[in-house]
Parts: sequence; C-alpha cells; structure tokens
Amino acid sequence: MKNYKNIIVLDKVNYTTNTGKTILKDISFNINSSDFISILGPNGAGKTTLFKLILGIEKITSGSIKFNSLTHKDIAYVPQVKTLDRTFPASALELVCTGINKTWSFWNSKKDIMQATEVMSALNAEHLANRQLKNLSGGELQRIYLARAIAKQPKLLLLDEPATGVDFICEKDINKVLTRLNDEDSITIVMITHDFSTAYCHSKNVLLLNKEIIYYGDPQSTLTDKNLMATFSNTIHTHDVKFGIKKC
Repeated sequence: MKNYKNIIVLDKVNYTTNTGKTILKDISFNINSSDFISILGPNGAGKTTLFKLILGIEKITSGSIKFNSLTHKDIAYVPQVKTLDRTFPASALELVCTGINKTWSFWNSKKDIMQATEVMSALNAEHLANRQLKNLSGGELQRIYLARAIAKQPKLLLLDEPATGVDFICEKDINKVLTRLNDEDSITIVMITHDFSTAYCHSKNVLLLNKEIIYYGDPQSTLTDKNLMATFSNTIHTHDVKFGIKKC
C-alpha cells in the first residue's frame, strides 16, 4: 500500500446494536489523504454502518475514530439511492447548487450555475437540470446527488454504491469522474461497491469486510479468489466459485 498521510484513523472500532447484535468487530485501518478505497462485502457486512460511524450518525460501542486535519464539514456523503430524498421541491440544478452554497438559496449566481452545470455535464446529467427531483428515476437521482457532493469540493468523498441503478455508459462516466477527482484534485474517495472489476481497476486500496476486516491492501493482492471466498463464504454455496474480475 502507498504511504499517504492519515486523515482518519480507526482503531479497534466495535459496534453493537441495543439488542446485542454485533455489526462491526475490531475494525482498524487508516483512510489516507489522496487514497481511493473500495469496500466490498456481502449484504449485512456492516459497510453502510461503517460510513455512519465515520459521519457520526451512529456512535461506536468501543474503540476510536480519530480525525487528522479533517472535519465533518470536509466530507461529502452520497447514500444508497433507495434512501435519497426525491420529495424536496427543487430542480436537479437547484439541488446541485446547494452543494456549492452549502445551503438552500432562492437565487444562484451565474458562476454557481456554470459550476453546477459543469459537474452535471461530466456525469452526463446536464439534460436533467430543469427536471424536478420527484420526476427523476433512481439512476438519474443518483447522478444528481453525486453531482451535488462533487460540487461541494470535499476533501473526502464517501459513496455508498454510487453506480446502483445507472446504465453501463453512465457507470463508466461516474468511474471516469471519480478517478479524475482522485488523481488530479487529490480528493480522497471511499466507495462501497459490489463490482469487483470496478474495485480492481479504479482503487488504490481495497477493504474486504464481513463484520470484521477480512483483508486490506492493494487490488492485486486483495482481490484473489481465496480472499473473496473468505469474505463471501456465507452467501456462496459452492467451493468451485471463480470470481470473474475483468482486468483493466
């Protein structure tokens, strides 16, 4: 793994529900400046919960999460599409502008509109600018909320399955934009995904999670059949599975 400056350090983080169910156990790893981490794991592995602990939405049961030269204001978060709010009475462009202004405004400057339109264009979503959120499909809504997060110009971008519900071409657009943000703007990205090939081709490091860390390292050493079987063994009913990862 490349040696980046730690911006978030998780040390022996545990999370247990009020009913005593263990969701995350002994989670220790660093989120480093300019890193691009993909998190993979089966449903119920604790991936989304991990994000909520980092964001302070949920409180850890034990352990610690330390921020270095970073605050919650420096983080942009895009949750799963099924949780996104489409009832807010605004157009797609107006929502993206809230990422720039950090708040809702009845008036957006030409500069704000140009910046928002540029981000939407990169995600092939500029044609949605005047559509009301309630009239967007799940994939379209996902792109608009991602554009809003990018427009915020965060230091850290947390993405929970950002390509869910979008077509193949749009998925390529999203991955291209994320790679550029990471390579050229040094934005740190942590992304939950179910796509092994996306993780292999676009990540600098990959975290395999199933309530605890199964493996953490660069894509080549992490995304092996052995490690993936150890991560997904409870959801796979054959010992002859070969995980088809398309090389870049």
